[in-house]
Amino acid sequence: MSAAPSSAAESAVASAEVVPGGPRLRNSTHWSDTLRRLRRNRSALLGGFSLMLKEVGSVSAPVISPYDPIIVDSSSLYQPPNWQHPFGTDELGRDILTRVLYGGRISLWVGVVAVGISVTGGLIFGFTAGYFSGWTDDIIMRFMDVMLAFPGIMLALGVVATLGISMTNLMIAVGISFVPHYTRVVRASVLAAKANQYVEAARVVGCRDLRIMVRHILPNAVTPVIVVATLGLGAAILIAAGLSFLGLGAQPPTPEWGSMVARGRSFLRLYWWICTFPGATVMVTVLSINLLGDGLRDALDPRWRQRGS
Repeated sequence: MSAAPSSAAESAVASAEVVPGGPRLRNSTHWSDTLRRLRRNRSALLGGFSLMLKEVGSVSAPVISPYDPIIVDSSSLYQPPNWQHPFGTDELGRDILTRVLYGGRISLWVGVVAVGISVTGGLIFGFTAGYFSGWTDDIIMRFMDVMLAFPGIMLALGVVATLGISMTNLMIAVGISFVPHYTRVVRASVLAAKANQYVEAARVVGCRDLRIMVRHILPNAVTPVIVVATLGLGAAILIAAGLSFLGLGAQPPTPEWGSMVARGRSFLRLYWWICTFPGATVMVTVLSINLLGDGLRDALDPRWRQRGS
């Protein structure tokens, strides 16, 4: 599960467009061309539409469903999918569709916050390592290599075990586990941009390091980070659901996709719908994010413009 951002790193770095001549690397024409290319990708549109439906459904859960996701209803235990309860009810009579909708708020938010932590850490460490090089680069990258030696979920387990079980610690743990992947992507982009002549010209005229990094190098690092962050969102949601499945994330009665699957596995043979629908929601959500991420990578890849697509 943790390999998703790493597998996208090479293609994401390749998609970084370095335009000689100064810091104005991206303009409205580039982004409008990217948007046009993205609209022509049916898989990306399908993934984006599916993801948007889940977000709208999660935000509008109180309006869509008349049921409470937590209150027990002893008169509706183990009801199979029907018109009144499209996803059926669980062992406490709670409507599963309602809990899936409310659970989307938690799962999607965990993914967004975790990716935000990863991107922030990746930008800080990646820029520092790539720009200053030397012993600074060696120390940072060897530390990242040590972190990469552990599977992402194992590293997240260690962080949660150290900080304690809570949703906040879960987001921090998932975010930290992906920092090495973003660090390597940013470092590669910085090294590529630093070799351009306009960066050398900026040094000659007396620009400070911070100005060079922000105005001349940062635009080249944005594109691959966006792509990897989009693809990494699905992996973050998947790992967060896995930790909740193990009891290290959301605690009952909070509706969360991973914990719902964990509770429903005991009833899988007789009441299959209790864990099937939350599990399917996780699968469809991650698939939608991957489709959108692949489409965004293709739209931002400068090699596509060279083909005239």
